[in-house]
Amino acid sequence: MKLASLTVDGVRRAGAVDEAGLAVALLPASAGTVDDIVRGGPAALDAARTMLAGADTLPLSEVRLESPLHRFNRDILCTGWNYWDHFEESKGKREGQDPSSRPKHPTFFTKGPDTVIGPADDIAYDPDLSAKWDYEAEIALVIGRDARSIPEEKALEHVFGYLVANDVSQRDLQRAHGGQWLKGKSIDATMPLGPWLTTADEIDDPMGLRVQCEVNGVLLQNASSAQMAFSFARIIAELSRGMTLRAGDVVLTGTPSGIGNAREPQIFLRDGDVVVTRVSGLGELRNKVASTRLT
Repeated sequence: MKLASLTVDGVRRAGAVDEAGLAVALLPASAGTVDDIVRGGPAALDAARTMLAGADTLPLSEVRLESPLHRFNRDILCTGWNYWDHFEESKGKREGQDPSSRPKHPTFFTKGPDTVIGPADDIAYDPDLSAKWDYEAEIALVIGRDARSIPEEKALEHVFGYLVANDVSQRDLQRAHGGQWLKGKSIDATMPLGPWLTTADEIDDPMGLRVQCEVNGVLLQNASSAQMAFSFARIIAELSRGMTLRAGDVVLTGTPSGIGNAREPQIFLRDGDVVVTRVSGLGELRNKVASTRLT
């Protein structure tokens, strides 16, 4: 099931996108929002499927999809350096923050939930805040039930579904605050998420998804999730060790090589750029970079 979020007559509603990605069936208000369905577990998802019978259908071309999720338990949980080609391409370009060797465990950080925007919303851009706005295509997963210290072999049982994300980052801010990444990853209205939430049962092999990013029609990132340093299951197992993950938590799983900061010459986002982020089987985000006063 591909769960989408849209507002109809001033009320946020959940919908189900068809297989062709051309239409959305509007679920009744009693189904709740996508956030409600995620937190309601298998029973809520089964009920939503049942409600599809007789649901009104709208062409996707006539609606504006929003971020599937709006209610966050905490910061977005993120994984850094999770494609070795990306780790290697940035060597010597981290402005004195290079690790001495490849990490033996996933590298985690967080970003504020106010970063989240919808699949067609503008990415906020303020050159007075940062001079180095970078793109990072990623697969995001959503936790489907509360648990702590999840064994790796059972970790994927805790995934409700998957989305496309772009972890737009401000590299100068990322380097300027003591070597931690929160500030350079948490600028408001900069992380597209969506276009819908694809339930885990629709993805046969999450470690075989194609991740791509285009800027102004030029393909800059193109990799398979099979190239990840640490699998989705490993990420969940290590992140949850001694730390409870909650239904509705969003986990970003890292970006592949091709980022703007590592290129020669470097490529950074500017006002008017069009950023397309896609993952095979999960859909596509299309966002314009737009000047916004943030300071």
